[in-house]
Order: sequence, then C-alpha cells, then structure tokens
Amino acid sequence: MHKQAGTTKTIIKPSDEAESRRAMIHETLYERPINDDPVSASLAPAPSRSVFTGCMVRLEPIDPDHHTAALYRAGHASEEARRSWDFLPWGPFPNEGAMHAQLRDFAAQPDRLFYAICDRATGEAVGKATYLDIQPTAKVIEIGGIWFAPQFARTSGATEALFLMLAHAMDDLGYRRMQWRCNALNEKSRAAARRLGYRFEGIWYNHMIVKGRNRDTAWYSILDTEWPAIRSTIQTWFDPTNFDADGRQRRSLSTMMTAAIARSSS
Repeated sequence: MHKQAGTTKTIIKPSDEAESRRAMIHETLYERPINDDPVSASLAPAPSRSVFTGCMVRLEPIDPDHHTAALYRAGHASEEARRSWDFLPWGPFPNEGAMHAQLRDFAAQPDRLFYAICDRATGEAVGKATYLDIQPTAKVIEIGGIWFAPQFARTSGATEALFLMLAHAMDDLGYRRMQWRCNALNEKSRAAARRLGYRFEGIWYNHMIVKGRNRDTAWYSILDTEWPAIRSTIQTWFDPTNFDADGRQRRSLSTMMTAAIARSSS
C-alpha cells in the first residue's frame, strides 16, 4: 500500500444499495470441497499485543485511559453516531465513564485481543476491532467486534485496518481459517465481508439474544488456500493508480473481488 498517511477520507460508496439488499437476502452459499487432508500438528501462535502501522492507520491494543475519550466523542457526537452501535452487544454508552469501564473489561480479557484503530493524520482513535475465537491448535481465528465512527466507515483507512489484521493472522501467524460473523440483518457488515473476500457459509438461526432481541448470525470465512488471491486483489486495489487526484477509487474493491473469486472458482 502506497497511499500517504492522512488520506483516510476516501469514501467507498455502494454502487446500488437496492442491489446490496437483494444480494444479502438471496446470498448463495459458497461451495467448497469437503476434505480430510492431513494437517500439520504445529500450533499457530496466538496474536500478541503488537502495534500495526499502515499508511493511513495505526492499530493499538485497547488502552482505556488513552482511547476512551476519542472513541466516546466519535461514537456519540450525533444521532448517526449513536445508531452505529445498533448491531453490537454494547453501546451506545450513557457517559464516557461507562465506555471507559467497558474498554477496561475488553483490555482484561485473556482470550480476545481488542484494538483501537487510530487515524495516523490526527492520532485520534476512530474505530475498534478484535481478534476472537482464537484457536491455535485448529489454526482458526476471527476478526469481529468491529466498530467504526461514521466519518471513518467506508474509507480506505477502514479497509487498511482490516487488511492489516487479516495479513498478520494469515501471513505472519499461519492461521488456516479466518472467520467473520455478524447479525444477519446487518447489511453493511455482510457487504464488508464479501468485499474483503470472505465466502458466505450460511445462517445460524436464533443464535443469540442481543439487547433483548433475537439475533440470527451470518457466517463467512477465508481459508488459507483462498488467501493469496484475496491478498493480491486488495493490494492491487490499494495501488495509487487506482485512485484519482481527489482520492476517488477508479475500480471498486467489490468489483475486483467478485472477479477474483469467479476466476478462482472456474
């Protein structure tokens, strides 16, 4: 990725929201061959509390004292910001102290690793994401608990943040399955999964109760055999020649990823 720090304002607009909704409702299971291939007995290391630095963003392990104020401002400054928490099990928060307590709980969890996503241009935290369901023996891991401030969502910086996490787990740590799950009604999350190359695996109905309401969960995954083509597609999308002088993308990642998956399936 060669874009300069401070260019997180590139907005990635859906070409057709109605088409996105139809794709979600009628999403087709991605067929993969069932196998019992031998797998190395080596463990995949659990992620450590490392800092990831990209061109536009910096991912830092959650520090309640350092990140709460900026995340609270970004997540509560408007009604749109407050609605951005709708599909998550926590938030919006009644006050900054309540959010600080939640982040303190996140930071103390031994089996998950929560990151604050910081805009390198301002240093401000503008989102969060988590490694969870970490299974070193099976080499399975998940990225979830994702929240972006409205002004940061659907920017190239948001894409870079998730790409950094994907690449670290798949390339550096050697995981063979990367999961993504979300509320089946969360169109934006499902579209984001497809855009990043995740394949749809199905719905778990009556899976959870979140904020007093039923949640059906949509499941997606990337396998290690699929990752090289996905990585290459995202890197090609990030090439500076794919953006005009105003930072607008010439080819959407969704279009490029759909073509890449079609090629790999043929």
